[in-house]
Amino acid sequence: QVQLVESGGGLVQPGRSLTLSCAASGSTLDYYVIGWFRQAPGKEREEVSCSSVSDGSTYYADSVKGRFTISKDNAKNTVYLQMNSLKVEDTAVYYCAIDQTAPRTVLVGCGWHRLFGFWGQGTQVTVSS
Repeated sequence: QVQLVESGGGLVQPGRSLTLSCAASGSTLDYYVIGWFRQAPGKEREEVSCSSVSDGSTYYADSVKGRFTISKDNAKNTVYLQMNSLKVEDTAVYYCAIDQTAPRTVLVGCGWHRLFGFWGQGTQVTVSS
């Protein structure tokens, strides 16, 4: 089993920054892809960014490209999402998730969300003036 705990969300003004953290724990922490997703009220869940351990590829949704950065601290089993130049439309609950199914690239996207077998509980990010 794996537990993922997100933190770092909050209320921030447009143009400011936030860093989300996703701490992983459990008996089977190996994964092939780790990703960040978000869901805004009344909207479907969407992929934000993900990283493949298999080939080192990373993916960013067009809406966050150039503003968000995914990174990992393997010693701490923690993945981060640095979010800069936040916009009102970035408001959502942000989730991290891991895919333990098979090695794959994420060059063209994080992949089907059902491949991600473990999810965190989410952290709210609200961007408002």
